[in-house]
Amino acid sequence: MAIDSAKATTNETAAKKPAQFSDFFALFGLPVQFAIDRGTLDTQYRALQKKYHPDNQSQQPAANASGVSAVINHAYQTLKMPDSRATYLLEMQDKAETLDNSIADLDFLDDAMTLRIDLDDAIQEQSLPQLQQIKPLVATRLEQQSARFEQAYNEQNWSDACDAAQKLKFLVKLNIDVLAGIDTIANQAAAGDDDLYV
Repeated sequence: MAIDSAKATTNETAAKKPAQFSDFFALFGLPVQFAIDRGTLDTQYRALQKKYHPDNQSQQPAANASGVSAVINHAYQTLKMPDSRATYLLEMQDKAETLDNSIADLDFLDDAMTLRIDLDDAIQEQSLPQLQQIKPLVATRLEQQSARFEQAYNEQNWSDACDAAQKLKFLVKLNIDVLAGIDTIANQAAAGDDDLYV
């Protein structure tokens, strides 16, 4: 699996670096918890990229500097999204073994599939109003599952935390697709407006 090989490469690179590189939260100066300060994460990411960028590492071989930069990028991508952050927290606790199981909540699956069908229809029809109606629905569900994960994680209710993490994966993907659909339609409309001035 590609994720496993990326983790292996990241873990090998992290093993050669200071201890903070093996703990993504410590790397960015964040507490080990689900709720994070995105501003701090973004600021620390830019500072670390500047500090460890291969062009700024004249004393270290370029390959080593590139490896550090790759670890920083992977850590940032992991922590910035709620689904991957939840998965990482569960992995830190050795509680992620059930994340690859199918979602058993039929009500969630029915709701999620309805949203997916509505989204696909809106994209196919190039309907910006439909996409803008779907966007807050997905955002609300993301917030609910994020709060559910955070509570379950804090209470060490691992089965509920894993269930919420699985649902977060689905909802994050749905949200990305909604935003991409909105951007595509908006860009096509802007390109059409540009044709008026040619």
